[in-house]
Amino acid sequence: MPLTVSRHPLVADSLAGLRDKRTDPEEGLLAPVLELLPRVSVGYIGLERDEETAVARIYYNKLPKLEGKVPLLLDPMLATGGSAAQALDLIKEAGGVEPRFICVVAAPEGVKVVEERHPEVHIYAAALDEGLNSKAYIVPGLGDFGDRLFGTGG
Repeated sequence: MPLTVSRHPLVADSLAGLRDKRTDPEEGLLAPVLELLPRVSVGYIGLERDEETAVARIYYNKLPKLEGKVPLLLDPMLATGGSAAQALDLIKEAGGVEPRFICVVAAPEGVKVVEERHPEVHIYAAALDEGLNSKAYIVPGLGDFGDRLFGTGG
């Protein structure tokens, strides 16, 4: 599985903005992709992290027809790799072929899990961060992006 980490200065500048907790998370991934690919079908997979185990559970799955299509899986962060692997399982079950995983930051631990469970998937990341802390959060990461997106953080 190839991993592509961008070294472009514009990507680095955007990444610095996303790391700022005051930045609106909607400036993240979907809007720019839709700007580039306006006719693309969009589906959603909802995963929620269990704070005790750091294992995600699926609470929503609504994908368009994927038979024979190359889907792009967008997720701000690739931390442990568990959520990404679960989402990729669902995408493949729906008929998606050669999925691509696009994230802002990745941890080596997450890259390894995706590589082991889905070796054909290419990962594109703006940054490969140091790793995970004791709570399985990416360091330095983006903060709790889900809390920022849904306004549930403290």
